[in-house]
Amino acid sequence: MLPASTHLPLVLDTNVVLDWLVFRDPSSRPVEAAIRSGQVRWSVTAAMRLETERVLTYKHFASHSVDRVAVFSTWEAFAETIDPSPCLPPHPLRCSDPDDQKFIDLALHLGDCTLLSRDRAVLKLARRARSLGLRIATPEAWAAA
Repeated sequence: MLPASTHLPLVLDTNVVLDWLVFRDPSSRPVEAAIRSGQVRWSVTAAMRLETERVLTYKHFASHSVDRVAVFSTWEAFAETIDPSPCLPPHPLRCSDPDDQKFIDLALHLGDCTLLSRDRAVLKLARRARSLGLRIATPEAWAAA
């Protein structure tokens, strides 16, 4: 069962986006359903899109037939771009992986938000994030909540 609130902002890290839009991983189905139904708003920044575009150029994806047009058509149809990227005052939630900080910063900027990730460095911050109004979870844990 998905969270009951409607139209809450949802931030997806790059791996969750790839699981949904490239690999069609079954664990992403509840995320996709919530976004497509409008139950949540998928919020992104231009930097997040650039990261996804860059990752899709990695050699790892050469063996997959990635339909970039389909990926970014879905992105354009459902993502709410928040730009310029939010500039937050310093906060105590710092990720050990600087590449992942942009997801945390956007989620904190949005307030009452959920960040979905599988990245250990991000997930490690989940308990501390709750006191700041940010829920961090894996897609599976979020769907089960």
